[in-house]
Amino acid sequence: MDVNQVLQGTLSGDTSIRSAAEQQLSQAAEADFPGYLTTLAQELGNEQANSAVRQAAALALKNAFTARDFQRLRDVQEKWLQQLDPQIKLGVKSIALKTLASSDTRAGQASAQLIASIAAIEIPRNQWEELMPTLVKYVGEGTDYQKQASLVAIGYICDSDDEDLRRALHGHSNAILTAVVQGARKEEPNNDVRNSAITALGDSLEFVRSNFENEGERNYIMQVICEATQAQDERVQQGAYGCLNRIMGIYYDKMRFYMEKALFGLTIQGMKNEEEDVAKLAIEFWCTVCEEEIAIDDDNLQVNYPSHQFSRTGRERSRRELRQTQSSSEGSTELRDHHNFARVATQEVVPVLLELLAKQDEDASDDEYNVSRASYQCLSLYAQAVSNSILPPVVNFLEKHLRSEDWHYRDAAVSAFGAIMEGPDDKTLEPLVKQAMPILIAMMSDQSLQVKDSAAYALGRVCDVCSDAIEPTAQLEQIISALFQGLTSHPKMAASCCWALMNLADRFCGEPGCQENSLSPHFKNSIQALLQVTERQDADNQLRTAAYEVLSTFVLNAANDSLQAVASLTEIVLQRLGQTIPMQQQVVSVEDKLSLEEMQTSLTSVVMAIVQRLEDKVEPQADRIMALLLQLLGSAGGKSTVPESVFAAVSALANAIEGSFHKYMEAFVPFLFNALGNQDEPSICAMAIGLVSDCSRALGEKIQPHCDAFMNYLLNNLRSMSLGNQFKPAILQCFGDIAQAIGGHFETYLSVVGQVLQQAANINAPQEQASMEMIEYVISLREGIMDAWGGIVQAMKLGGKPAALSPYIEPIFALLHSIAAENNRSDVLMRSSMGVIGDISEAFPGGEYGSFFRPDWVTHFTRDVRANKEFSDRTRDTARWAREQVRQQLGRYQFLHDLYGKLQRLKDIMDASSSDQEHD
Repeated sequence: MDVNQVLQGTLSGDTSIRSAAEQQLSQAAEADFPGYLTTLAQELGNEQANSAVRQAAALALKNAFTARDFQRLRDVQEKWLQQLDPQIKLGVKSIALKTLASSDTRAGQASAQLIASIAAIEIPRNQWEELMPTLVKYVGEGTDYQKQASLVAIGYICDSDDEDLRRALHGHSNAILTAVVQGARKEEPNNDVRNSAITALGDSLEFVRSNFENEGERNYIMQVICEATQAQDERVQQGAYGCLNRIMGIYYDKMRFYMEKALFGLTIQGMKNEEEDVAKLAIEFWCTVCEEEIAIDDDNLQVNYPSHQFSRTGRERSRRELRQTQSSSEGSTELRDHHNFARVATQEVVPVLLELLAKQDEDASDDEYNVSRASYQCLSLYAQAVSNSILPPVVNFLEKHLRSEDWHYRDAAVSAFGAIMEGPDDKTLEPLVKQAMPILIAMMSDQSLQVKDSAAYALGRVCDVCSDAIEPTAQLEQIISALFQGLTSHPKMAASCCWALMNLADRFCGEPGCQENSLSPHFKNSIQALLQVTERQDADNQLRTAAYEVLSTFVLNAANDSLQAVASLTEIVLQRLGQTIPMQQQVVSVEDKLSLEEMQTSLTSVVMAIVQRLEDKVEPQADRIMALLLQLLGSAGGKSTVPESVFAAVSALANAIEGSFHKYMEAFVPFLFNALGNQDEPSICAMAIGLVSDCSRALGEKIQPHCDAFMNYLLNNLRSMSLGNQFKPAILQCFGDIAQAIGGHFETYLSVVGQVLQQAANINAPQEQASMEMIEYVISLREGIMDAWGGIVQAMKLGGKPAALSPYIEPIFALLHSIAAENNRSDVLMRSSMGVIGDISEAFPGGEYGSFFRPDWVTHFTRDVRANKEFSDRTRDTARWAREQVRQQLGRYQFLHDLYGKLQRLKDIMDASSSDQEHD
């Protein structure tokens, strides 16, 4: 193998050449892994080689020790640890470190990636102890090339997602900090080095907590970063503000002194920077401040009112915040310090944000993140953080600019109004909204397209957050008319107008199943207008898709007096959907295919909404609906997005007509089997698993003829290495649904499923080391296990075969005991756990297994769930029922225990009497 040529091939733009080269590398690695590593390392260290080839060599080496799949990653790491001669490993590491000094910066930085991949294997195992001291030495004494590449290596190491490595890095905090701070100082003359250092410092902040606890070290770190915000090099400025963002997120409680002395002024100065990337990061600093203070408010509310559950609409805290909150306050009864940074700075920061809102670029794409959009995001968070305090500066801005001659300021004003909808209390906000509504509606006719779009979005925010301020009789027709006018005026407004219309429909739909609602007078005209929008010749895919989405929302929220209009809509939608099927023969390009699939998906989604709203009243149209859906499945090509929406519609139809769906199963199950076995397309496989559950619940025992095939597919998917762990809970839940459907006939599968559930129950998340992802996975897995056991226990009870459960009672209670002892509880898990406790009691009313209900933890578990107001009423009601079942079991157990004692004493008396007679 000509390694140089093969490595060049991996960089080729020609897919066939690149694939062939990658295949050759893979074969070489399989044939002689030590030789493969040695050859690539020599090519990486060859100063005469082409720069791109050296990069490719480093990348190939890195890929030999990394993998996205967890099991594959452990396999390749084990290969490095156990199957290689120490001298081979030493040679690879030595060349990698030597290459950091190369004048070929691309090779040096590629080598930094390789070093990070090896560090992820060895540092957690206390190997390669000389790595960090070596990198520190290179940063202090090396050439500029060596300094920069070494700092890049530290950054890559600190930026790793490997949990074992991240834990181990805490022990190297001094070395990491020494290197990155040294390179980030203002005395460093090389801006490339300084930029790499400030980037690495940002990546390392999580691991230097012990250093941040030391006031002297913390002061020096903050001084270096603050000085970096004033650097001439914009990259260094960006890196410095990025560091401040992360520091505020991690070390909020240490920031009061620095905010007072420097950060207020520095960040406001940064927000005004002409360089947009610097300004955005300075704005994001205040986003972080607001997010932290919102989180502290939530945590302190939980401390003060532990039996209540608080949430903020539209905002989810990131995993980083969740991890931080867990480590600092979970289970704590202490209030977190709240320094009110945002509130104190409101009069300085908010006016700057409002001015920056006016820096729009009318040519910007929808997904472009610029200063104006960053300011909008920050203003929205600011409103949530400071509540009513946001209103004075914003109201002043509105009064000054809502009627400005400059469209930039009109747009900024209306955008600011929409941004602050969430935060101020309703009593204060509602009068302002009522006063502003006529102006907002009028701005939907503004000369500027940008202003009209922002007005539509602001109306959507009002409908979403403050709909009580809208007077349905006087204003609803005006709002709907203005939004439809905007929807038809320009495709760019489609998203905002449709979002506003959907929020409006959701907020004014009334109670489920009501005879009429606020939408009723406008329903027919709205449906007609939406249908006209989708038929427009100039309508692009974005507008058409958005209109169909609004149509679905209006259908789902229709009152009973509009059901006839919904039924009439069915004919139109089915006709349109049927017309798309022959069009598949006319597709000549990828664009045509995508456009047609998008239309079919949209129409199928409307069909699903109609089915869900009409429920069993859709049955007269069911044959035609199912025939079209089967045609769509039969004509869909590979990698099509249409089957997912079709499966969703089939699910809705099965739930709507229940047992009547049985007549479609023979034609439908081949498609369902194909999807269950399609592990190459996980999304369609996931839909199929859910659809098996839906069909089982809808058909009951009629599903039995298909259960052997279903169970085989489900068990194969459960064992599959190509499907992710997220599939397992749904599959386990599906077992429970099948069991409930076929009752005692499930005994055929019980031994296999029981073993699977017991194995799944052994998967735990170590409390001190588990990631949030692992904790969430274990919770969802246990939800699936408990749902499965709930269905199985009920099936065996109703099928008259409770004795078949005997081998599983003990492991079920062992899992329940484990769940009861843990702090990580979800509403669904608690409800299903309570259900299993009650179901087992009802399955054995004679108290045969009463001893399992006797331990104190069972009583405490049911009592705690019943009393916890954080759980839903449904869950607490289930716990109340389970508690009653536990009481009954304890009563029966005591009765049987007493009866056994009496019988034993009677036997002893009879034995003694018999012995006396024999003696006489």
